[in-house]
Amino acid sequence: MPGSRDGSVAQRILIVQGHPDPERGHFVPALAQAYAEGAGAAGHEVRIIEIGALEFPLVRSRVDWEADDVPADIATAQQSLLWADHLLLVYPLWLGTMPALLKGFLEQLLRPRFAFGEKPGRVGHPLRGRSARIVVTMGMPAPVYRWYFRAHSLKSLERNILHFCGIRPVRASVVGSVEGSATRRERWLRRMRELGARAR
Repeated sequence: MPGSRDGSVAQRILIVQGHPDPERGHFVPALAQAYAEGAGAAGHEVRIIEIGALEFPLVRSRVDWEADDVPADIATAQQSLLWADHLLLVYPLWLGTMPALLKGFLEQLLRPRFAFGEKPGRVGHPLRGRSARIVVTMGMPAPVYRWYFRAHSLKSLERNILHFCGIRPVRASVVGSVEGSATRRERWLRRMRELGARAR
């Protein structure tokens, strides 16, 4: 593979911007864009999926989940995930977990034979070889989420979804007190640019 501008191997990075509101005034899209800018400047290839811009129904049954015909936006997202070496998943914490639309997207995306093996009921790891970073924003201070709430939803996403599909290592950034100072938000944007440049 070609090298990045810092001499490391260039990566193909898929960014899933998981805020369900398509308006771009939120901090989640800004974090995703900062990561993309850092990655692009370092020579990595980047694709971005914005959850709020997609059209897909919710999975309501096992028949829905195991169906081979997937919505067009989901099929495109699956191809982008297969293309990627690294996944960035960034979203706001709503009622203690990811927004429902993002969960619905993951249920559509990570179907049997795509994410869990070639045969129904068989657990495999077709997505092995990819790494990921989760970035979750919230109003509460990050230590409260990590220590009092034990980062339960973050750990569930890491262990029960990404690891289960073979995606590892999975790193995480918890962005707390997002309604705090502009200086703090700018610090996080710089941090995202640095992580993007390193494809971490």
